[in-house]
Amino acid sequence: MTPDDLRFSIAPMMAWTDRYCRAFHRTLSRRARLYTEMVTSGAVIHGPRETLLGFGAMEHPVAVQLGGSDPADLAQAARIAEGFGYDEVNLNVGCPSDRVQDGRFGACLMREPALVADCVAAMKAAVRVPVTVKCRIGVDEQDTEIALDALTRAVVAAGVDGLVVHARKAWLQGLSPKENRDVPPLDYARVARLKQANPALPIAINGGIATIADAEAHLAQVDGVMIGRAAYSDPAILLDVDPVLFGEAAPAADAYAAVAAFEPVLADFLQTGVRLHAVTRHMLGLFNGRPGARAYRRHLSTRALDPDAGLETLREAVAFVARAEAERDQAA
Repeated sequence: MTPDDLRFSIAPMMAWTDRYCRAFHRTLSRRARLYTEMVTSGAVIHGPRETLLGFGAMEHPVAVQLGGSDPADLAQAARIAEGFGYDEVNLNVGCPSDRVQDGRFGACLMREPALVADCVAAMKAAVRVPVTVKCRIGVDEQDTEIALDALTRAVVAAGVDGLVVHARKAWLQGLSPKENRDVPPLDYARVARLKQANPALPIAINGGIATIADAEAHLAQVDGVMIGRAAYSDPAILLDVDPVLFGEAAPAADAYAAVAAFEPVLADFLQTGVRLHAVTRHMLGLFNGRPGARAYRRHLSTRALDPDAGLETLREAVAFVARAEAERDQAA
């Protein structure tokens, strides 16, 4: 894996970054690296694999994020995921939810760098694609200088191909997963120091990054930037990724063109029996801040639930924005 592979990515987000979300995001950026929702190694081994791991060819480059702490299980799950065609296998060492703590994976693994290294080594031995880790800078009372360095040394020795660091601690007791995304203070400088100490290791930064301009600024210190909620709630910002961060033309001129380009993809989903809402729920923020955006969201939030809703429902929603902007321009 080269540093350029991690230059810009969209974070794995539970209940959000499913295959429909990823397909839509790919319409907005050719170069962004996309990630699945976290899926546990046990689910991959024993569950409905096509449902959990299936994705479209248009999504490349796309990575699967695995959760788990058993090296043998993670190796088997990584091998299965590689068979589906993923470009990268990422291990979750950052999620703070009670469920992952009960399963001894996610952020609680920050306390067990040797185990994380064993997991990485097992996955590296099982697959040919890059194996990466997404972590926090520490958990609970840990000294982030010591904890993050210890984890990094361990996974580097195990052959890790890259590290994505959420620049916050995770508090496993006393804060909810939602609070853990906002309450612990950001420490971007800690991640920059990690990169300075590990110049050969591709390192991306994550946490609280809201704009592509912010991402560009971070790239002066680290190899890559991962954006999560900002990319989901305001997906139009992704139209700036390719021109600003890669010096290439965006795949669509604007949000209207992006919707038009996505229509054939959406039509294919509908043909397979997928309900419109399953896809368009990921598009609600596309016109945020623009005239007619509220009517657009309201129309999609209600009408897309109809069993017979199709492309025309999306076009009707977009028309609210187009009319409102035309009226604004005429008034001006």
